[in-house]
Amino acid sequence: MAEDTWALRGDLLDFTREPAWGELHPAELRWRPDHWLLIRGSRIESVQAEPPGPQWRRVDHAGRLILPGFIDTHVHCPQIDVLASYGTELLDWLENHTFPAEARYADERVAQHGAERFVQALFQHGTTAALAFSTVHEQATHALFDAAHRQGMRMVTGKVLMDRHVPLAVRDDVPQAHAACRRLIDRWHGTGRCAYAVTPRFAPTSSEAQLAMAADLIREDPSLYLQTHVAENQDEVRWVRELFPDARSYLDVYAARGLLTRRTVLAHGIWLNGVDRAQLRDVGATIAHSPTSNLFLGSGLFDWKQAQEAGVRVAVASDVGGGTSLNLLRNVAAAYQVQAMLGQRLTAWSALHAITLGAAQALDLDHELGRLEPGAAADITVWDWAQDPAIAHRLSLARGLHERVFAWMTLGDERLLRSVLVAGQEKRMRLDGNTGNPDTIR
Repeated sequence: MAEDTWALRGDLLDFTREPAWGELHPAELRWRPDHWLLIRGSRIESVQAEPPGPQWRRVDHAGRLILPGFIDTHVHCPQIDVLASYGTELLDWLENHTFPAEARYADERVAQHGAERFVQALFQHGTTAALAFSTVHEQATHALFDAAHRQGMRMVTGKVLMDRHVPLAVRDDVPQAHAACRRLIDRWHGTGRCAYAVTPRFAPTSSEAQLAMAADLIREDPSLYLQTHVAENQDEVRWVRELFPDARSYLDVYAARGLLTRRTVLAHGIWLNGVDRAQLRDVGATIAHSPTSNLFLGSGLFDWKQAQEAGVRVAVASDVGGGTSLNLLRNVAAAYQVQAMLGQRLTAWSALHAITLGAAQALDLDHELGRLEPGAAADITVWDWAQDPAIAHRLSLARGLHERVFAWMTLGDERLLRSVLVAGQEKRMRLDGNTGNPDTIR
C-alpha cells in the first residue's frame, strides 16, 4: 500500500459553476452522497461510488460532509492579536489597535511565531488557502511565506505598502518598498504554492509615487496579484475624496492608476456606485465581502445581490481581526444576516460557492482549488453535521438537502471540523467522539 494514496468515504458536495441567486435546486450543485474520493500524492485522482481496491488506504467518513478546503480571500496575518477590540470604527481601530499590533512584527521572532500561529489557525478553522495581508516589514512577509510553504499551503500574500498617514513604525518609502517587493517576488512568487500580491493597504496610506510603483509591478508581471481595501467606511470614503479630489470615486483612484486587473481583489466595497460596479465587471476584479468585520466595525451592509446582478465577482472573507472569526462558516452565516437586512435571502449554495469555487475563481486558481474532481489539489475538509444532540435533532427534521445544509452552515462552526487535508497531507484530525461515525483506517 503506497504511503501517498488515500481514499476518503463520505458525502461529497461541491460546485461546477456559480449558482443563480436564490436558486434552491441549482444544476451547478454537485451532490454525491456516500462516494469515495481517491487521492494520490497532492492531487485528487478520481471520484467513485464503489469502494477502492486494497492498494488504497481507506478512511471511512461515512455520514460526514466532505467539501473542498475553504479559501479566505481577505485576511490579515498579524491581526489575530487584535480580535474583538472594543469600541471603535475603522479609522480609530487602525490607529489604536491595528498599527501597534503590526509594529511588533518588526521583531523577527514575533513575526515568525505570528506566521506559524496564523497558518495553524487557518487549518483549525477549515481554511486551506488564503489571500493574506502581511505587514509593512519584509522579514515578516518572508516568515509568512515560509510558514505556509513548509505546510504545502497555497498562500498569496505580500508586504504591505504604506508611506504616509501612518506611524513611523509601520511606514516605508518608495525606494525601500520597491526593493523589498522585488526581493520577495524573486524569492517567493511561484515557489511551491506561493504567489505574490502587491499590497497597498488602502489609497490614503500610499502616496502617488507609491501607487505608481505598485502599478508598475503588476504591469511588468501580470501574474502578480493586487490586494487592497475600497469603500469600507463612510468616513474613509470622505477622506479619500479629500485626498484625491480629481477622482470620480474611491474605486477610480485605483482604476486611474492602473491598479484594477482580473487579479485584483478589493476588500469590502460597501459604498460603491453603479459606475464602479460596471468597472469591476469589465476588468473582472473581485470584491471580498467581509460580513463579520462590516458588522463588528459598523461599516455598513454590502449589497451582494446588487453586485452579482451587475456582474461583479464576489467572494466571502474573514478579515480577521476586523472580523470576529477565521471560520468562514461563521462569516457566511453573517453574510446571510446582512442580506436579510437588505430584504434579500442568501442561499447556502451561493454562500458555500463563495468560499470554495467562487473564491478560487477570484484568484484564477479554479483549475487547482475549489473542486472535488480529478486533477484538483487535494485540499479537502471533512465535517460532522452537528456538534450536539439538539442541532442533530434539528437537522433530522430538514425537508430536503438545502434546508439541511443551510441549517448546518448557520449553526455550525469549527467544532464540526473533523479533518483537514492540504495537498494530500493531513493537517488536522479530531479523534474525539462526537456526532458522526468514528474514523477508521483499514
